[in-house]
Amino acid sequence: MLGLLYIVPTPIGNLEDITLRALRVLKEVDLIAAEDTRHTQHLLIHYGIKTALTSYHEHNERAKARTLVERIKNGVNLALVSDAGTPAISDPGFRLVVEAIHAGVNVVPLPGACALATVLSASGLPTDRFVFEGFLPAKKNERRARLLALRGETRTLVFYEAPHRLGESLADIHELLGDREMVLAREVSKLHEEFVRGRASDLINQLANQQMRGEMTLVVRASSVQTEVSEAAVKAEIRRLKNDGMRVKDIADVLGQSFGYAKKEIYRMTLELDKPAKL
Repeated sequence: MLGLLYIVPTPIGNLEDITLRALRVLKEVDLIAAEDTRHTQHLLIHYGIKTALTSYHEHNERAKARTLVERIKNGVNLALVSDAGTPAISDPGFRLVVEAIHAGVNVVPLPGACALATVLSASGLPTDRFVFEGFLPAKKNERRARLLALRGETRTLVFYEAPHRLGESLADIHELLGDREMVLAREVSKLHEEFVRGRASDLINQLANQQMRGEMTLVVRASSVQTEVSEAAVKAEIRRLKNDGMRVKDIADVLGQSFGYAKKEIYRMTLELDKPAKL
């Protein structure tokens, strides 16, 4: 008889942010797959839960997913948790869920904590339509390409961000999306929870001399109108990438569909910039 795979959200800060159902499931399953077993162990000890743990994280998920699914097929009931929030939402878990579905295993998701929904609900920005972009790319060129592609997006934008990249991301948002209204939420549901509100320039000024730490979520007001990235703007970004020493082929790959242009069109524009001006 097949076991079950439970997707169990855990607190994003305050340990009370866990449901009664989640606690029951964590007690009753045969095994808990955790992103960091040491981190999850603190939660289990707090609630007197003695269920066995096994590690499941981004570095072993490809191989571990198949192993865990085999155990479920042999009757083991498994709970999947991440360090905080809902598994598989910008956290490990997607591969395990896919493997389980392909194996005919019943996947049971539990409602619970998620920074995305928590921050959005308190942002004061429109919530009827929004798009979640996860973490912006760490590499500057890829991050700028992603933001340019979102410039005409008419839904509220939501991002996760790492503290050490926050300054660069805010600067790119200000330059490429404009001085939009936005909210930075830091350490939500924890002791030092903080919401910083204002326009992009306000946040840049307020946070310029601060040592930022903790989990962060950015909510950015949408563009008021759907806009297309002009050819002039694309060429300006091409020039910047060329000045950074990027090869023509790589420029086409990085920008590509991000601007609503085919890669071959980006390639053509890049080559045109190399041609000497006609007298």
